[in-house]
Amino acid sequence: MSETQERQNAEMPTTYDPTSAERKWYEFWLNNGYFEAGRRPDAPKYTIVIPPPNVTGMLHIGHALDFTLQDILIRFKRMQGFDALWLPGTDHAGIATQTKVEQKLREEGLSRYDLGREAFLEKVWEWKDHYAGTIREQWSKMGLSLDYSRERFTLDEGLSKAVREVFVRLYDKGLIYRGKRIINWDPAARTALSDIEVEHKEVNGHLYHLRYPLADGGGYITVATTRPETMLGDTAVAVHPEDDRYTHLIGKMIMLPIVNREIPIIGDEYVEKDFGSGAVKITPAHDPNDFEVGARHDLPQITVMDEGGRMNEHAGPYQGMDRADCRKAIVKDMQEQGICVGIEDHVHQVGHSERSGAVVEPYLSTQWFVDMKPLAAKAIESQKSGEGVHFVPDRFEKIYLQWIENVRDWCISRQLWWGHRIPAWHHEATGEIYVGLEAPEGADQEGSPWKQDNDVLDTWFSSALWPFSTLGWPEDTADLKNYYPTGVLVTGYDIIYFWVARMIFTALEFTEQIPFKDVLIHGLVRDAEGRKMSKSLGNGVDPLDVIQQYGADAMRYMISTSSTPGQDLRFRFEKVEQARNFANKIWNASRFALMNLEGFKHEHIDLAGELSTADRWILHRFNETARDITRLMESYEFGETGRLLYNFIWDDLCDWYIEFSKLTLYGDNPAAKKSTQSVLAYVLDRTLRLLHPFMPYLSEEIWQHLPHEPGETIMLASWPEYRGDFEAASSLKEMELLMEAIRAVRNVRAEVNVSPGKKIELLLKPTGEAEEGIFLRNEIYVQRFCNTSAYTLDRALTAPDKAMTAIITGAELYFPLAGLIDIAQEIARLTKEVDTLNAEVDRVEKKLSNEGYLAKAPANVVEQERVKGQDYKDKRDKVLARIAELQG
Repeated sequence: MSETQERQNAEMPTTYDPTSAERKWYEFWLNNGYFEAGRRPDAPKYTIVIPPPNVTGMLHIGHALDFTLQDILIRFKRMQGFDALWLPGTDHAGIATQTKVEQKLREEGLSRYDLGREAFLEKVWEWKDHYAGTIREQWSKMGLSLDYSRERFTLDEGLSKAVREVFVRLYDKGLIYRGKRIINWDPAARTALSDIEVEHKEVNGHLYHLRYPLADGGGYITVATTRPETMLGDTAVAVHPEDDRYTHLIGKMIMLPIVNREIPIIGDEYVEKDFGSGAVKITPAHDPNDFEVGARHDLPQITVMDEGGRMNEHAGPYQGMDRADCRKAIVKDMQEQGICVGIEDHVHQVGHSERSGAVVEPYLSTQWFVDMKPLAAKAIESQKSGEGVHFVPDRFEKIYLQWIENVRDWCISRQLWWGHRIPAWHHEATGEIYVGLEAPEGADQEGSPWKQDNDVLDTWFSSALWPFSTLGWPEDTADLKNYYPTGVLVTGYDIIYFWVARMIFTALEFTEQIPFKDVLIHGLVRDAEGRKMSKSLGNGVDPLDVIQQYGADAMRYMISTSSTPGQDLRFRFEKVEQARNFANKIWNASRFALMNLEGFKHEHIDLAGELSTADRWILHRFNETARDITRLMESYEFGETGRLLYNFIWDDLCDWYIEFSKLTLYGDNPAAKKSTQSVLAYVLDRTLRLLHPFMPYLSEEIWQHLPHEPGETIMLASWPEYRGDFEAASSLKEMELLMEAIRAVRNVRAEVNVSPGKKIELLLKPTGEAEEGIFLRNEIYVQRFCNTSAYTLDRALTAPDKAMTAIITGAELYFPLAGLIDIAQEIARLTKEVDTLNAEVDRVEKKLSNEGYLAKAPANVVEQERVKGQDYKDKRDKVLARIAELQG
């Protein structure tokens, strides 16, 4: 007996145990290589490269959302027959990881300089190995079907080679240059930052009004600043050249207070005449706009701070002070000297380092830059030609284009030790710079004048190459040929600028293809109150805690189906509990099915036999559901997919079909029983396949017990496809009528507090011959599920006195309940029903009398509204007639 047969013959436990199932099946999938691409060499390819998490710590619930969506897609495509690759990996995260390790060293009373570069990097590699292992363990707990045989790290030798190749090629094209410019400086981490590594926060600050005297003693000019400490580096005051107030002053000199240095008054159109005093101080070394003004007027560039944010030798009496302390001191001194003539409260945006949290200092520094305009032009052309990346939702394309159309040169050098060392060497004697894939000849010899640049590259420089460097580029590898470009990138909207845009322009430059066909943008995971999760609020959620309490499937189902693309998700534990209850419902329904499929083999399935109304209906409903879910999955509508799955499984399959099937399964007609067993086995098998991408463990555990097609795992079973032979509109109509009748009986029972177990007399009056035929063919269902003691079916039925009434589309139902019903209560109930129907009639009539609606709505929709309106009127007339009967 095969292992598969043994599992099918084993009895399902009474309750589902997620922990044991998760451990068992993940090992089974992993050990059998089911996650690995290349098992279907001739199949069409589908690729996702994982957005590599940083090796800075544990994964959070936002990662769980991102990775679960990718796993759903990769499992879906794998089942559709694709040779699907989901490539895992991690990012070295230069600043973030180095900061973490330095914090740890400080706790030991050490700094990186105490260790030296090589010893410090050994410490960082130890950190990386630890957290990469932790991340890998978390991936497995989430049930992610990653191809670990292709796992990559941004500092792998192969990826490092790609980084060097890109740097050298861009340098040789003149698109990478070294220059002295204003950059964002993190004085805590002592490194440059790119614009998008700066978080702008609203700060309650002050606006200081400073009075600068003219050098000739002929008055003064007033400027305003939020950063008075930078006035020590002023090299001009600028006014608009057409500002009548100041044109006579252009060219004159001002005596800069405190340091007593003469600086000119210049005219520049950068100045807004109507803003403030119309005069602005120009500090080229500490403001990006001032830097541009200074370049136009050939102004000196005076840096007044060092890399740690302390005032330097150009700061006069404030040398050695921290910049914040200097601000207080210089304001006090200028107030005493009559220079600071006003201080206003001022709320403004201040840049903070995304990594260290320090206030960012605009700082004049020699750095390496990428000339972005030519690269951005290719990306813009690709997008506007219609051949670019497809954004989901499409509104994010506009956001992407706005950024890339206004992109500035990218500062790519970082004053760190952890990262890709810049492949540039400086000649100590001549100042020559050599850039190459390898060091210049003799550079490794003792005493060589060639010294490699100390800086490393921005983390995003290497991750911008991720979709193709991970597949072997610049080598022409088989993986690159087979799996590039990739199918979709799944990511949050918060890194469109950081990462998505950079991947697109580097891919177009170096592979001449877009890196992925689609970009699926999801929102952030927030707490139940809609707040961003943070350590300070203590509202973070550890996905492993959720998995331990509820199981991986419940967490996956909740986070993947609780929002629409691009929208934030509110994490609620009650929703995870609902998902767990859903899993238990599926488990219990499957146990019932298996108890009635004992000895039933896959080869016994015969859907061509005599099928009941319920059999044909569930095949029809499954067919519709499979078709719609496939369409929704292709368009990334996971929330709507989840709703359809839930409704079909909970309502159609469990609450209706399985209940209906009991009459046949427990009956004495062997042929009918075999047909129902066939339908039950088939639909449950295929339903589990639809469920598998969302709940991989539960679906595998149940599927292994089912009679199914030959195959070792559900994850390689074929995805259900639409079948025309399952269309059964007549059975759909029949079941809808039967279900409405049964629901009506249950509602009446509930209203008068008659228990479901108590038998009742039912008189049923069909509207027409067709409805009568439906009730005649399915009499057994009506009597069983309405639990009747007596049942009358008659189109000519006269409504009895003193009976409960239910009016449905296609029939009238009467319940002679003498002794169990209060006539006055029944009239009151029917009166409420009239009010409800009147409201519906009014709503439809208003809609149909609205000329705007009639002009815009499709004809078939308008007709549907007319039909509904007439149906409400017919029901209302029947209820009114019944009230009249009871009152008579």
